Amino acid sequence: MARLPRFSPAGLPQHVIQRGNNRSVCFAAEQDFSAYTNWLKEYSVEHGVAIHAWVFMTNHVHLLLTPKTDGALSAMMQALGRRYVRYFNHHYQRSGTLWEGRFKSSVVQSETYLLQCYRYIELNPVRASMVGDPAEYPWSSYRSNGLGVETDLCTPHHEYLKLGRNKQERMVVYRALFTAHVDGKLIEDIRRAVNKGLALGNESFKDEVEALYGRRVRQARMGRPVKSLI
Repeated sequence: MARLPRFSPAGLPQHVIQRGNNRSVCFAAEQDFSAYTNWLKEYSVEHGVAIHAWVFMTNHVHLLLTPKTDGALSAMMQALGRRYVRYFNHHYQRSGTLWEGRFKSSVVQSETYLLQCYRYIELNPVRASMVGDPAEYPWSSYRSNGLGVETDLCTPHHEYLKLGRNKQERMVVYRALFTAHVDGKLIEDIRRAVNKGLALGNESFKDEVEALYGRRVRQARMGRPVKSLI
């Protein structure tokens, strides 16, 4: 099945994942994580992309973000990817590609799924058995969203801000979301959406996105031709 074209509309939250080529290491030392973090901040500001949640794993990254203009997400990821690959190849005396092709992404319904994506992203190190608590992992947004550690990379989404009347209330409610792991079915839905470039949301949300943008955001039926919405 042909993959869907890049879909990055302004104002819609998106879950992004980028992996190392053949799942190879793309962060080999603490300074690599720091370099990537600094350039992510630089290019997110330059291209107008608000970053809500993130985790940087050894061989891949997850981002939850909202682009302010059409195409801003792709422009940011291209600039960031090129800058980081130059640094990584020079530092480790290597050449060639680092990333596994283009990044993958899915639009996310704010009201129903956005905070679930926050949890899915920030619990990655726990699911990977790297830590027992997300607060123990330094290269994620959990310490900012859940513990109030200051960072200029994080821009709270309005769904996060609705958790409480002030910062302390929001953090208490947010931490409570992490008392249980993400449901297995939800994990499957999140992974399917981002890997196939689909929408993560209920049927009404998908109807609305397809009608508004003329673009399929559901998985095509197997064995039957897909009619263009455009």
